[in-house]
Amino acid sequence: MTVIDLVSYEDALATYDPVMGLEVHVELGTKTKMFCGCSTELGAPANSQTCPTCLGMPGALPVVNAVGVESAVRIGLALNCEIAEWCRFARKNYFYPDMPKNFQTSQYDEPIAYNGHLDVQLADGEVFRVEIERAHMEEDTGKSTHIGGATGRIHGASHSLLDYNRAGIPLIEIVTKPIEGAGERAPEVARAYVAELRELIKALGVSDARMEMGQMRCDVNLSLRPKGREKFGTRSETKNVNSLRSVERAARFEIQRHAAVLSSGGTILQETRHFHEEDGSTTSGRIKEEAEDYRYFPEPDLVPVAPAREWVEEIRGSLPELPRLRRNRLREEWGVSEHDMQSILNAGAIDPIVATIDAGAPADQARKWWMGELARNANETGRALDELPITPAQVARVAELVAAGDLNDKLARQVIDGVLAGEGDPDTVVDKRGLKVVSDDGALGAAVDEAIAGNAGVVEKIKGGKVAAVGALVGAVMKATRGQADAARARELILEKLGVEG
Repeated sequence: MTVIDLVSYEDALATYDPVMGLEVHVELGTKTKMFCGCSTELGAPANSQTCPTCLGMPGALPVVNAVGVESAVRIGLALNCEIAEWCRFARKNYFYPDMPKNFQTSQYDEPIAYNGHLDVQLADGEVFRVEIERAHMEEDTGKSTHIGGATGRIHGASHSLLDYNRAGIPLIEIVTKPIEGAGERAPEVARAYVAELRELIKALGVSDARMEMGQMRCDVNLSLRPKGREKFGTRSETKNVNSLRSVERAARFEIQRHAAVLSSGGTILQETRHFHEEDGSTTSGRIKEEAEDYRYFPEPDLVPVAPAREWVEEIRGSLPELPRLRRNRLREEWGVSEHDMQSILNAGAIDPIVATIDAGAPADQARKWWMGELARNANETGRALDELPITPAQVARVAELVAAGDLNDKLARQVIDGVLAGEGDPDTVVDKRGLKVVSDDGALGAAVDEAIAGNAGVVEKIKGGKVAAVGALVGAVMKATRGQADAARARELILEKLGVEG
């Protein structure tokens, strides 16, 4: 990889103002493709989910997926967009093997949704409004796998393999207006916007929006202009960035790279660039085409789309509570700080916590287990919280057993480990592992007597008035019972046997 000299981030921002444009592609969760009846299910053998339409065979005619149109309207309304009364598809012509018909069916100058906005909240609570230019319908391309070479890209490859299963899967492309005024926080704004958009898409139920699986990906357009100037600089476009962290890193790197080129008297090329996860850098891809290079023209095989106003309002009425409003409501209900709520959001824990509360757990206990033991397990195993093999109802049952005194926190962690290991539900794990708290006096008595007999020095301190020293004897009881003693009852018994008031 070519080493690129960068200026410091602070020096770049002292001289230039960044302007961003973010283009986010969302793969819709429809059962069939956008213009044919082929399945969209993941994991099928290569080229097994194709037909004459998505392979571009002569005479094959497309038909619009109605669920795809409804999903586009839902997204547009949630983004505060105007919904077109009449729009149509266009052919975006380019010659590349990932689209066998040599054009992509998309929307050009007549998108289904336009002129909206999304308010995003930054880590310190500041709200930044991102204006939306458009949200339009299109289809995804096929997948190219380049064999040979060191980078996995076409340069240096000996040959390429093509899988058209993905060709034709419905996409919504959401394009922002130029994002100005963010200054040094531009990368943070980019990350927050994509994060908020992902939560919105998931809440609408139109896509799982799993960035690591390519269901949502972001193109980061960035340019710099000298401070005090109005004219935008030349932009670069970092393509297909597939994580929130990478969106922020790509924007930051490009700010530093652009500043280095401009400060040395160089010229920024309008080009696409590739992002490299390993070091957060970007490298040149190809010179970026302008719209006229694609020779757009209206798709002659599809009728225009004209959403009825009554239908649009019906959809508007069915929209769920939007994520930022929901977070603010939950934050107030749970009594947590902005910072804590942001941590919960970053962990992907909001929905599991809500479901655990709905299953009967107190809010503080639901947060405690999902943000503690379960978040730790998710980090260690590289899984999302909602991928862990434990249900909110099971977490609520663990919290219930703790509240009833049947488990303490140490034992509860062992129960959760057992559930995650596939040993059964919490009650089954408790029975199999013998994990219930020992609280009856008969079972505790022997351990208490042993602790008193083996710690004469501590006993003297307690009898001499240092009641806090009883903790050492409680610890001995806990050790003897493998952590299963009821610590509070053990303390009471010790003090009773020593004739000391607690």
